[in-house]
Amino acid sequence: MDPNTTSRRTFLGLVGGGALAAGLAACGSSGPSSTPGSTTGAGGGGGAGSGATYWFLTGQPQQAIREAQVKRFNDANPNTKLKTTEFQNDAFKAKIKTAIGAGQGPTLIWGWGGGGLKAYVEAGQVEDLTDWLNTEQSALKDSIFPSAFTAATVNGKIYAVPGETVTPIVLFYDKRAFEKIGAQPPQSWGDILDLVPKFNDKGIAPFSLGGQSRWTNMMWLEFLFDRIGGSEVFQNIFDGKKDGWSDPSALKALEEMQKLIKANGFIKGFSSITADSNADQALLYTGKAAMMLHGAWTYGGMKASGGDFVTGGHLGYMNFPPVDGGKGDPSDTVGNPGQYMSISSKASDADKATAKKFIANNTLDDATIDAWVKSGNIPVVKSAKDKLSSITDKNDNAWLNFIYDTASGAKNFAQSWDQALSPTQAETLLDNIAKLFQLSISPQQFATNMNAVIGQ
Repeated sequence: MDPNTTSRRTFLGLVGGGALAAGLAACGSSGPSSTPGSTTGAGGGGGAGSGATYWFLTGQPQQAIREAQVKRFNDANPNTKLKTTEFQNDAFKAKIKTAIGAGQGPTLIWGWGGGGLKAYVEAGQVEDLTDWLNTEQSALKDSIFPSAFTAATVNGKIYAVPGETVTPIVLFYDKRAFEKIGAQPPQSWGDILDLVPKFNDKGIAPFSLGGQSRWTNMMWLEFLFDRIGGSEVFQNIFDGKKDGWSDPSALKALEEMQKLIKANGFIKGFSSITADSNADQALLYTGKAAMMLHGAWTYGGMKASGGDFVTGGHLGYMNFPPVDGGKGDPSDTVGNPGQYMSISSKASDADKATAKKFIANNTLDDATIDAWVKSGNIPVVKSAKDKLSSITDKNDNAWLNFIYDTASGAKNFAQSWDQALSPTQAETLLDNIAKLFQLSISPQQFATNMNAVIGQ
């Protein structure tokens, strides 16, 4: 999922009656800005004696939480202060890759893990943190959801520490629509296919979909690949296995996807509906569609704009159901398993030590966990469960407990494919997914086109 879009990075929490917009993009200046006691500019990841540096994104509430982390660290460590530079999303993405490649990036590298991290590893630009986490920081490692480490791991080694928040993809449904057809929410893929004609007969679209945005279509394949073939199907693709997209389970998933499309499983004209306008959410809460597969970030939007849809108890949600005969673990989920912090291999030993101290003491401390929960998010740590009692709104409390249970209980939390893959593969993927959903290419053609860019 493209981190340019605020709503795709995290969801809106509605706690205490106020909408707490959470986004990793927008909301800031177009270029770098400094916080008190910080420096702007490149930050000097490799210069001995330059001091440890940290670049991160603007946008509330994340920006304030990150600034507070740094302030606590600097107050406690006046002789080894961490210098920060803040960027709006687009400026950050343009600057970080160039700076790291030139050995002038920050000591602490904030990112999304996955494909970007893999590129840094292959270029020798980030530290291997495996031994540090397994020995000196084993307690920190054990406090984090195990599934969050998948996007931090390359070739069996950990190169980033998961942090911040989790945002899984969720199967939402309108309880009122199910009452109209006298049915229960689907417990299997077969149930989904059986429900399609029942909803269509009542003039209700089975699923809402903002297909023009392309990445919304991708969520379906992410789950079907996992539920049919298990997490190893996409892992082989990520690892660059030749013809990985032609795995029999992958082809089966593509076939099942087109089966649902051909059965009129989606709202008519879905290819012209955009997710960024929240039009797909509106189709669900206005009763025009019965279900929607979407990111957890949409909860806040539906509560804010959907009348009594959420507050009246009409919104239902669940993890994606299993596929009969499939190999995937039904606890698996997909989406955003966290955000990630790496340490520059070009930094001085002293600056690396400062970075490690900051990660260990200030990125997932109690104050940070409290702040994330109060903002309506679930931080990527097991102890977040103990904080949820502070959420007094019963709908929000139930929702956040569901997100916690989904993320913490996932055997595998797969990163969104267009984050996990390289930019070249991601763009080819989104282009071919659009064609697959428009039925202009077959599953085999999709696989052939994607196999051609594996490893690029």
